[in-house]
Amino acid sequence: MASSRKVDDVRLLRLLWRGAEEPSARSGLTVGRIVDAGVRVADAEGLEAVSMRRVAAELKVGAMSLYTYVPGKEELVYLMFDQVYGELDVERSREGSWRQRLEAFARAHWDLLHAHPWLLDVPLRRPVVGPNASDLFEYQLSIVDGIGLDPLEMNATLDLVNEFVAGAASRQRAIRRDAEESGISDDEWWYRVSPTLTEVMADRHYPLSHRVGTAVAAPHLETTYLLDFGLARILDGLERLVESRMQGAQGKVW
Repeated sequence: MASSRKVDDVRLLRLLWRGAEEPSARSGLTVGRIVDAGVRVADAEGLEAVSMRRVAAELKVGAMSLYTYVPGKEELVYLMFDQVYGELDVERSREGSWRQRLEAFARAHWDLLHAHPWLLDVPLRRPVVGPNASDLFEYQLSIVDGIGLDPLEMNATLDLVNEFVAGAASRQRAIRRDAEESGISDDEWWYRVSPTLTEVMADRHYPLSHRVGTAVAAPHLETTYLLDFGLARILDGLERLVESRMQGAQGKVW
């Protein structure tokens, strides 16, 4: 989404926090309708397909009519980002221990990124301080509040979990996209290159790489293995930290 045009942050904030809208009597447009159209285009064709002209075509209006409501593509994408994060299912993370709740939130985030993979392509130069993103941040902070972390650690914990989920989703998407664009599956690719690899690597011996590579192919590509393993290790570490803080607090003499 490279552009030399400077985003009007003040106007963007007002658009993000806009109230109820009345459709234009002439065009029927609202900011919300434009954002909805942008999301439809991104879901179907990817973020690179989103432009003011393409969204206008989706709405069957002239491209210039959109600029009355949204200054440009950059602002539109941030509006789309905040709107879609309003779909994240927090209800599944309301019960259980802090660890269970944080894991449930992470999995809901994973599901959202798979429903709208273009979210991974949004260039976030600064946080999108919209209502949905703000609600989610406040809610996620409530999960780790009161467990022995200081404010910086609470924020770092959320960054760690959210960035891991996004990274795992991005990795899985890249693997699947490569298979789709090449027209061959991972198994087919290996079958095609194996004779050449055997030839060029004839004087090398990689027993560990062979054993591990054979084992990881399917779980990396077709399941949530990357998410399951990494998330469990992150939560294990956080749990150890929280337990040590609780033990320290119990051992203090006041």
